[in-house]
Amino acid sequence: QVELVESGGGLVQPGGSLRLSCVASERLYKMGWYRQAPGNQRELVATKTSTGSTDYADSVKGRFTISRDNAQNTVYLQMNNLKPEDTAVYYCNAINLAGRVYSGQGTQVTVSS
Repeated sequence: QVELVESGGGLVQPGGSLRLSCVASERLYKMGWYRQAPGNQRELVATKTSTGSTDYADSVKGRFTISRDNAQNTVYLQMNNLKPEDTAVYYCNAINLAGRVYSGQGTQVTVSS
C-alpha cells in the first residue's frame, strides 16, 4: 500500500507564502496536489510527472510552483502571493504507471488576515 505523507500547511496572511511537501513510500509516475474548500468539489492545483511534465490550474499559474525530488519520492508546492480564495484542504495525489490513484490525508491551508 502506497503511503503519502503531507506537511507544510498552516495559517498565513494574504500575500504570504507557504510550502507544502509530500513524501511517497515509493516512486510514482505522477504526483501533485488537489484542494477542496468547504462546499466545493475537489479541484486540481498542480501535477508533475517523473519525466517533468507539469499541469497547473489557471487560478494558481504564476503564483504556485510544483517541483519534485525523484530520488526522495517527494513533491513540493511552493505557494506565493496567497489569496483568501486559496483557503482549502490540500491533498497530495499520486498515480502509478498502472493508473492507480493514491491520496494523502490532506493538510489545511488558511489564508486570512
